[in-house]
Amino acid sequence: MSDAVEKNPWSGLKAFTNARIALGRAGNALPTAPLLAFNLSHAQARDAVHQPLDADALRRELEAAGFATLGASSAAPDRQHYLRRPDLGRRLSDESRAALAQAGSDDNEKPDVVFVVGDGLSAFAAAKQALPLLNAMRARLDADRDAARGWRIGPVVVASQARVALGDEIGELLGAKLVAMLIGERPGLSSPDSLGVYLTWAPKVGCHDAQRNCISNVRPEGLPHEAAAHKLHYLMTHARRLQLTGVGLKDDSDALLPEADEAGRIESA
Repeated sequence: MSDAVEKNPWSGLKAFTNARIALGRAGNALPTAPLLAFNLSHAQARDAVHQPLDADALRRELEAAGFATLGASSAAPDRQHYLRRPDLGRRLSDESRAALAQAGSDDNEKPDVVFVVGDGLSAFAAAKQALPLLNAMRARLDADRDAARGWRIGPVVVASQARVALGDEIGELLGAKLVAMLIGERPGLSSPDSLGVYLTWAPKVGCHDAQRNCISNVRPEGLPHEAAAHKLHYLMTHARRLQLTGVGLKDDSDALLPEADEAGRIESA
């Protein structure tokens, strides 16, 4: 008996992408296996949006790795408000604002950079990708310290019900020159755990997206942590030199990659 599934001639291309191509056909519909895989991916994407961030557990992991942390939450009281009222996710709750203002009023030197980890639209991404990325960044920032280009790094702020702009208010209250918001991206059907990084110079309430640089799809299957750290370190270094981020700061970090790394990156793409 012949196979009822008609094979797609593009099948050889599937080895080079996670995109849903060359799925075959059974009559007028998808074969059962790819249909079930699509439904599973759709469910995982929905779960990523609605799953709450275990901020306490993430802070414990960060502190065990040697990072000082602070907690914060937006003005959105729960996930439903967060999804329906994006504006609430861009501003701190009154309690968090007061706590961070107190932390920022200490006599210690103001930080050059504050890293904020926010759940965004995928708590999975924040929980899985933030710590490996921060570890990769710490190695680079430690090397800068050895070369007399040191960075004063503030505590990592773990923020719940967070939108990108929440980092602006956090950075402003802590007196940071730069804020790097590590936030869960809107899940795709093959990437429910993708992290985005938004870098803003002179953060303050009211900054707009043209004032930021973005690094997206940070995850092992997308932009690996070491590669993302390379880009972020490049952007941070030049943001401090030029005292700006956004459309005036170009990401030419790939030009600094060793030829062997570049060849390997292309070959594995």
